[in-house]
Amino acid sequence: MSNLDMQNLNRATIEYLKKNIEVGMSLSKVRSICEEFMLKNGADSFWYWNVGAFVFSGDETTISISGKRYQTSEKIISKNDIITVDLSPQSNNNWGDYARTIIIENGVVIENVENIHNLEWKQGLQMEQYLHQILIENITPDMTFEEVYFYINDVISKYGFINLDFAGNLGHSIAENKDDRVYIEKGNKLKLSEVKMFTFEPHISQSNSKYGYKREDIYYFEKGKLVKL
Repeated sequence: MSNLDMQNLNRATIEYLKKNIEVGMSLSKVRSICEEFMLKNGADSFWYWNVGAFVFSGDETTISISGKRYQTSEKIISKNDIITVDLSPQSNNNWGDYARTIIIENGVVIENVENIHNLEWKQGLQMEQYLHQILIENITPDMTFEEVYFYINDVISKYGFINLDFAGNLGHSIAENKDDRVYIEKGNKLKLSEVKMFTFEPHISQSNSKYGYKREDIYYFEKGKLVKL
């Protein structure tokens, strides 16, 4: 199993979850649905503190903590809810790393961001999409991780959002050991071209909002152009 296989597994897991998530379900059940699906379909374990799915909902979506301290809330999914899911499967030390924000309105998962009625949630997911778009369009191999950090955080601030990450970073390199990762953070002078792949995972909120948004993908350079794995 390759990194691509793990990312494809992540995509399939989120689609499976969208079809099976229900109002009244606990977040621990959401987590188990994801982890069981990943283990049955190619993952042999979970690389980030042995937690396959970090799940938050409602006003807890702004929480940002290390996986070492994470405990799944027993919150229950409501008729109108926002859920963030961050997946960390691995197979033979090949990682997947992927996060999405799921919106439920009137008991139904909203597949298309443009169809979300809650304007605040809609704007949050649109901003996530925009940040990934400008990353692809503007980031070059000779930029440093620090330069990306400042560039993206400036965009986040410009549009009235804040970076919620507990360490202030926006992503990390893909490694075989989680302790070997380098981060999109202030002070990291390493060039993007010096790593094989890296994640981009802005965890953001609008100022003075109780809701947070996540969208994470793995990227790499191909002939100087940034490509999503």
